[in-house]
Amino acid sequence: MKDTETKHPAARERIWTLRCDVDDPGYKTATETLCRELGITPLTARLLCNRGYTTPAEAELFLHNDERAWQDPMQMADMIHAVERTLRAVSDGEKIAIYGDYDVDGVTSVTSLYLYLTELGADVTCYIPSRLGEGYGMSVGAVDQLSDMGVTLIITVDTGITAHGEIAHAAALGIDTVVTDHHECHDEIPLCSAVVNPHRPDCPYPFKELAGVGVVFKFICACEATRTQCSPREALDAISNRMIDLVAIGTIADVMPLTRENRFIVSRGLAMLNHTQRPGLAALLDAISGSGTSRPVSNLPTAKKPRRKVNAGLVGFGIAPRINAAGRIAHAMKAVDLLLADTPERAEALAEELCEINSRRQAEENRIAEQAYAMIEAQLADAAARQLPPPGVIVLEEDGWMQGIVGIVASRITEKYGLPSILISFEGAVMGEPSPHDIGKGSGRSVKGLNLVDALADSKELLVRFGGHELAAGLTIRRADIPDFRRRINAYAAERLTEDMTAVRFEADCETDMDSLTVKVAEELELLEPFGVENQPPLFILRDAVVQKIISMGAGKHSKLMIYKDGRILQAIWFSKATASLPFVVGDTVDVLFQLNINDYQGVRNLQLIVQDLRLSEHYLEARRLEETRLKEILEGNPIFEEEQLLPTREEIAQVFTVFRNDARIGNCTVSERNLLDRVNRGDRGDRGNRGNCGNRGDHAEASIGLVKLRLIIRILNEMEVCRIRDPIDGIYIFEVNFESPKTSIDASPLMQSLRLQLLAGQAESHN
Repeated sequence: MKDTETKHPAARERIWTLRCDVDDPGYKTATETLCRELGITPLTARLLCNRGYTTPAEAELFLHNDERAWQDPMQMADMIHAVERTLRAVSDGEKIAIYGDYDVDGVTSVTSLYLYLTELGADVTCYIPSRLGEGYGMSVGAVDQLSDMGVTLIITVDTGITAHGEIAHAAALGIDTVVTDHHECHDEIPLCSAVVNPHRPDCPYPFKELAGVGVVFKFICACEATRTQCSPREALDAISNRMIDLVAIGTIADVMPLTRENRFIVSRGLAMLNHTQRPGLAALLDAISGSGTSRPVSNLPTAKKPRRKVNAGLVGFGIAPRINAAGRIAHAMKAVDLLLADTPERAEALAEELCEINSRRQAEENRIAEQAYAMIEAQLADAAARQLPPPGVIVLEEDGWMQGIVGIVASRITEKYGLPSILISFEGAVMGEPSPHDIGKGSGRSVKGLNLVDALADSKELLVRFGGHELAAGLTIRRADIPDFRRRINAYAAERLTEDMTAVRFEADCETDMDSLTVKVAEELELLEPFGVENQPPLFILRDAVVQKIISMGAGKHSKLMIYKDGRILQAIWFSKATASLPFVVGDTVDVLFQLNINDYQGVRNLQLIVQDLRLSEHYLEARRLEETRLKEILEGNPIFEEEQLLPTREEIAQVFTVFRNDARIGNCTVSERNLLDRVNRGDRGDRGNRGNCGNRGDHAEASIGLVKLRLIIRILNEMEVCRIRDPIDGIYIFEVNFESPKTSIDASPLMQSLRLQLLAGQAESHN
């Protein structure tokens, strides 16, 4: 990174920005036009404009999300050759092999094409390499196996674009290859029967962001249109009803942008998933929802939980990890078998097995993550001790890490530290003692702005193999080359990675007020679904709200907040934010960054905010800065005015002392300043962990003790020698209570005497 200041990468700046300028005349005109022409709320109109849909025609096309987004698959380079070679193989009875990847995109690609070709009566076999035994992509050994089986045509799905040598080897054995892929192309494409990939430099196809299964879907539709002599639209309808659910799963799981064709595919696929007749997916959804367990939700004593509504989130965080787990821990063909299962009994058994495999995956992921975090912290400590900047790219290697898990852990590391990360595993590569010639397999994740494939290409002479996308890539490397690779990729990043790229960024759609937050608005936001990359759930900012209550949820792992502003109270949920770690207390004034959500519980629909970030409001902090300035003036002897009510009373000093004394009695010796203010002003002398009880007081402005008075009282207590309280560090007081101190009067405090004189000076000045 160009900024060489040594600081911990996890201490990342958190930046809130707005996607729009509400004062821009063009923006205001566009939103008003959308409101009028489409009959939508101003908030929804803003969201559409923020996403680039500024005219009624563009917005209507986005909202309706229909077949108009569909492109003719024959526009893809080589598509006609791929279709011709495949249909000839089917008609001639050739043995066809579908060669896929072991992730969800690959599994759904293999399943979709297998279903289609077998419906045509083709002689088809599926081949997915073992992640541990073979690794990513085509291999010469696999080609030899397929040749021995009599295969004369290999169709790759979600792989193959870089398999030059393997495809040439297949040709030497008399096997033709059709490549369907969506990964970035290197300098040249393989020489084979056809290469269908929208990322080909010479491909005129207008939408480049299809998943691997999306490319397969276009290929199948092209085959169907050619075979039946129907139109592309008719082929789409015919094929959609058979497999668009699988295409949607692969598209979501591979984190493709949910715009244009992908948005259309996913919308149709989710609708199909919510009424799935596919035994494997039905069993998996039942396993995720726990519908086999009973609960008293009706008059029936054994009523089952209803299946959860299938949206992009459930696919991404429920379905996809379980399908992925097969390829990470066991073999991806188990997931294919589930999707192809034709009986409920078989499907249920496979779904349970995948869920059990996923549980093992989670445990292994946590183990590797803890090891990786410890290694990173050691590296950062070493860099700090040597006064060196932290690494720009985290590169870690270990013999015992499971290859199928390192990519997930790399994602966690990049999210935690804000830096590109690469984890390399030598699992299965070490025979006896580690050797410099051992081949490790790695998986990397990057941040927006640093293309990981380009970064790896800069070190290509040190790599055996690499490939992937801008933000996620895989590689193989010799053990001896890792030190040079680490230096090389960090040098590459040092020239390109900026602190701006590593910051935690939140791009909010707009600021809003309480009046705009209604159930009707939340329901209208559903028109923008499905949400995902490049169509994120809308983010809003609510400023200057007061935290009225804090409630712990999920054994302290989550927090529920009651937020007050403009006479209304709304519930806000902050998932994965422990109550004990909240950076505020009851009564603080905060800005909230949130998503709008409807909580539907037993038929009652209530609005709630899903907190994404929260911080003390700027107005609140400015008030604190003014208080700090005023405190300094008073300590310098300036007059105190009666209306300020800053002269502490004996009762107020006793209130503050009681909090310190009660905490000291139970062994506590620290307290945050905001927590202390909160407890003093609501009469909570003990149990400082109790954040749930509070009145309806708006904020500390109405409190009898504010920051200035509190700090004056603390100085008085120190002078009275009943306490020893250090000045706050990062808002935290460290204190000791002298239980043996003799009784003393506040009149003995020099500061108290001075404050009384300053009050008299203020009264005199006011009279003049």
